[in-house]
Amino acid sequence: MFTGLVEELGTIVKLTRRGLDAELEVSCTYRDYVLGESIAVNGICLSVTKWTSGSFTVDASAETLAKTSLSEVGVGGRVHLERALAYGSRVGGHLVTGHVDGVGQVVATQPLGDALKVVFEVPPSLAPFLAPKGSVTVDGTSLTVNGASGTRFDVVLVPITQGKTLLATRAPGAKVNLEVDVLAKYVARLLGRPGVDGVPAGEAGVTLELLQKHGFA
Repeated sequence: MFTGLVEELGTIVKLTRRGLDAELEVSCTYRDYVLGESIAVNGICLSVTKWTSGSFTVDASAETLAKTSLSEVGVGGRVHLERALAYGSRVGGHLVTGHVDGVGQVVATQPLGDALKVVFEVPPSLAPFLAPKGSVTVDGTSLTVNGASGTRFDVVLVPITQGKTLLATRAPGAKVNLEVDVLAKYVARLLGRPGVDGVPAGEAGVTLELLQKHGFA
């Protein structure tokens, strides 16, 4: 579990293809890794397989490469890094699982004083989970949805976010990893929303009739 607050920017220093999978070595300033621990790389939860005093190595499966934008980040590419949340720590962003729901795309950027408005296009299946003032994770960064309409949403990057992440450098057309709020996904599942997590059309979850039957409405 993560918070979506990027701790530092790493650099991919080595990428080894192994069939459909890949092994990545990422430079960083961390020093006290535990083998097998989780780390979010551009919002993707990966496990440390080995480490040195200035880098760590992770494996990316074919599934990970196919469902995220990681395959487009080559040697020399910079990535957002966040180590797993320790229980008892402050949660400055929101609860993030590191399980990418889909890949979005930057549509436009617009300066707003010192801030920067960024508009994203998302897969239609993710659009229902985005609501104004709700939470979303973009490349591992916890952000507040400023506005949402159709398959697009926008965020406003304040100066500190611009300085600590790579999001302000993303030009229109750039792909980003998206994770919607996990609470929204559970609500959709309970409501039996068609097409969400394998719920077939016509299968009812929590309905008005069910609530009325049990005296809740």
